[in-house]
Amino acid sequence: MSLDLVIRGGTIIDGTGAQPYRADIGIRDGVIAEIGRLRAEGAEVIEADGAIVTPGFVDIHTHYDGQACWDPELGPSSRHGVTTVVTGNCGVGFAPLRPGDQDELIALMEGVEEIPGVALAEGVPFNWESFATYLDALEAQPRAIDVATQIAHDPVRLYVMGARGAAGEKARADELQAMRRIVADAIMAGAFGVSTGRTDVHKTASGADTPARDADRAELAALALGARDGGGLIQVVSDFRLADGPEAFDPEFDLVDHMAAVSGRPVSLSLNQRDLAPDQWKRILARVEAANARGAVMHVQVGARGIGVFFGLETTLNPLMALPAFDEIAQLPHAEQVRRLRDPAFRRRLLTQEPRRLSGPGSPVPPLADIVIQNLDSFAARFFRLGDPPDYEPPMEASLAAEARRRGVSVMEVILDAMLEEDGHQLIYFPIYNYARGDLEDLRVMLTHPAALPALSDGGAHVGTVCDASFPTFMLTHWARDRRRGAKLPLEWVIQRQTQANARYMGLDDRGEIAIGKRADINVIDFARLRLKRPEIRRDLPAGGRRLYQEAEGYIATVKSGVVIIRDDRPTGATPGRLLRRGRLAA
Repeated sequence: MSLDLVIRGGTIIDGTGAQPYRADIGIRDGVIAEIGRLRAEGAEVIEADGAIVTPGFVDIHTHYDGQACWDPELGPSSRHGVTTVVTGNCGVGFAPLRPGDQDELIALMEGVEEIPGVALAEGVPFNWESFATYLDALEAQPRAIDVATQIAHDPVRLYVMGARGAAGEKARADELQAMRRIVADAIMAGAFGVSTGRTDVHKTASGADTPARDADRAELAALALGARDGGGLIQVVSDFRLADGPEAFDPEFDLVDHMAAVSGRPVSLSLNQRDLAPDQWKRILARVEAANARGAVMHVQVGARGIGVFFGLETTLNPLMALPAFDEIAQLPHAEQVRRLRDPAFRRRLLTQEPRRLSGPGSPVPPLADIVIQNLDSFAARFFRLGDPPDYEPPMEASLAAEARRRGVSVMEVILDAMLEEDGHQLIYFPIYNYARGDLEDLRVMLTHPAALPALSDGGAHVGTVCDASFPTFMLTHWARDRRRGAKLPLEWVIQRQTQANARYMGLDDRGEIAIGKRADINVIDFARLRLKRPEIRRDLPAGGRRLYQEAEGYIATVKSGVVIIRDDRPTGATPGRLLRRGRLAA
């Protein structure tokens, strides 16, 4: 039988961790039909000589819940070799939904994931109530790549408890049973699991705690039992009550242990190194190892680099906003802002002012911003020019604090000067997590732990301060090729973790490997030329919302279900992607 597409002459890194080999790949009806030396009569051909050929990447931690309703491309993830994304993480989502309650879910997503509320209000139809009808709405949307989703704790709590749920009150026995039933029904309708969020960092747009942040043992057990009933996964994000001191760690982790024990289902939790407890990640791994030794299946989700924010004149936040005079120019066009900030008189007045508080009741600015401003000289030891190409593992001597000491000026003055570079388009990189030691060595240990899965890209979220959907490309370029400040990681291993490992965890046995009969989700990459571009601001969200967007160079082609969706780093406009439902392969 004839083939639809042949990828010819590439070096195949098949996703299993095996050694590379050269061969052609033949694709028919969306799956890999042949591997070897192939004839290509009548087929489209991608010449891959000199390139590596990998499975499509599986990103298990995104927040495209809103974007999946309006953006067929699902960028930037599809620009980085990703062919499958998982949404509904961290306990926030859009279903189930009581009619008329969408503003509460918008405020929740806007606060926790920094997605503009006006974009969500315009771009998300909210034409569902149950999770099953939400899946039907997602299924009707064309898209370039596959989307899997999870049911999230916060909307479940709001749906069942109403105002009492929003206020954080304790759930009654009948409400716990309702939550369990809703979770199970959602998974049987196609959700891949349930997620919950328990971190102080996550707030609603009004600055309030998320509804389920302090859910008790019984409520978490109800979610876990729903996952058991439906046969789904459990995803948890928690800071393990860092603000309450080290004695709070074990009681908080006991809740995660209990969810794993009562459900018997796989559990994954976010893992980061945090300043308040720079070695807490080691305690988390020790507890995970102990749980797995008892028979649990527990994983940690680990980012590819320092988890942090960008600030500049075009981003959501920057330190100059704490200076009252900045209000005078905050709403001006970008070029006029730059001109005013270069004016010597305005500059002197700005830099002599005392910073003010930006957060508080009703403010969308997180309290962390004020902590940073109040301790600017200290935190600026991890403020770095991002540069182009971007440097995500810079030495401490390149920090803005070190530059201020060398120049004998204030840190705020150096920040101002840096942000004015390149006509005001320079970005300052502040790795908040995973950079307490000034490099990525601790992160390398986290990434290579047997329980670790590469994740936490947050694609689609934090659009004005973060752009980590490029993690898959960074894993290849930094960890497998370019790293100078420490050990690298084998390319075959890096690819296996982002393909087979993540696919198997999600139960997606039809992808993640280059093998006959597997779904033809494939990247053809000029590995020598592969590089990240610096993020840029785009104003392409619904209602004119802006976001950081990062592209890459070196993707000769990305193939989704046998259809080319990226060619020479540019989208083709093809939409072979589907909504995935747990237990059912994509058509």
